[in-house]
Amino acid sequence: MLYYLLYEKLFEYFSPLRIIDKLTVRSGAAAATAFLISIIFGPYLIRLLYRLKVGQQIRKDECPPLHLIHKNKQGTPTIGGILIISSVVISSLLWMRLDNLYTWIVLFVFVSLGILGFVDDYLKVKNKRSLGLRARSKLIVQVFVAVVVAAILIYTENKFPLYVPFYKFPVIQNMGIFFVFLAILVIVGSSNAVNLTDGLDGLAIGTISSVALSFTALAWLVSNVKWAGYLNIFYVPQASELTIFCAALVGAGLGFLWYNAHPAMVFMGDTGSLALGGAVGIVALLIRKEVLLLIIGGIFVMEALSVILQVASFRLTKGKRIFRMAPIHHHFEMKGWPETRVTVRFWILALIFALVGLITLKLQ
Repeated sequence: MLYYLLYEKLFEYFSPLRIIDKLTVRSGAAAATAFLISIIFGPYLIRLLYRLKVGQQIRKDECPPLHLIHKNKQGTPTIGGILIISSVVISSLLWMRLDNLYTWIVLFVFVSLGILGFVDDYLKVKNKRSLGLRARSKLIVQVFVAVVVAAILIYTENKFPLYVPFYKFPVIQNMGIFFVFLAILVIVGSSNAVNLTDGLDGLAIGTISSVALSFTALAWLVSNVKWAGYLNIFYVPQASELTIFCAALVGAGLGFLWYNAHPAMVFMGDTGSLALGGAVGIVALLIRKEVLLLIIGGIFVMEALSVILQVASFRLTKGKRIFRMAPIHHHFEMKGWPETRVTVRFWILALIFALVGLITLKLQ
């Protein structure tokens, strides 16, 4: 929006402003805008949530040991994901090109899953319990969003290759209709994986900021014909605007972390976690780096796998557990690790996963 106003009105009168047309400049501006919105309006939102008594419900009957550790968080405002979503959407609309299809696709997924998470959070607060929407209901909406996106892309594009790390040629030249199933797997999987990770102060938002920074670089590389050719990666010209969106995610993430770091003043809730997970999933899908997301988002994979393995073990062995508690960050809490130690160490791992993911581009 702002980009168009500057481009159409001011550029012709003051040519030095053409620097704003540069992708790197707009990306930096998007990150700064989202960060400032989060920092400035964060305190107002926190006070509003306190007045509305939108507090976090800490599980007691389900897991008494965890309640003992986290009982001091009872009543901390939740649904703070509204701040993240607002910051990213406003920043994106200000700095992204609105004539780019990918702009609207990524915002559609981001906002749709954010609304789904908001409804879930609202029911938790209204009913004063830790359970909101049924898992099946959430899954239906997530699948619907993924199918809509896949249908739009199949209608507008004609080739969907599948790439894997360390191999320069696509393992599948064109997925065709099977692209729908891939879209469901990536968007639903990443959305729920981030949701599972959101259990400690700053853990999910710090990790997602690292992942978003990696995808900022990836989106820029795949949309640059010279770098795409040099690295022998699939060239996606429309992905240029995703660089700006991912940069906005980084800015909003750091801004939210300002208030979400231990001890957290506000939690993102499902409003933020479902939206953020869906966002990185759709970006990975659009730039054809779906499999690479498994490496860059290694922390989210660990968290999701720990839950899957725990449930499978419990059912198959009639009550035997692999971990003291799942997701795995709670396992380390049960072992006596302080919350901040778990969070910072997971951040370190997230950074390592991100670097390894980026290094694979040069090794293929």
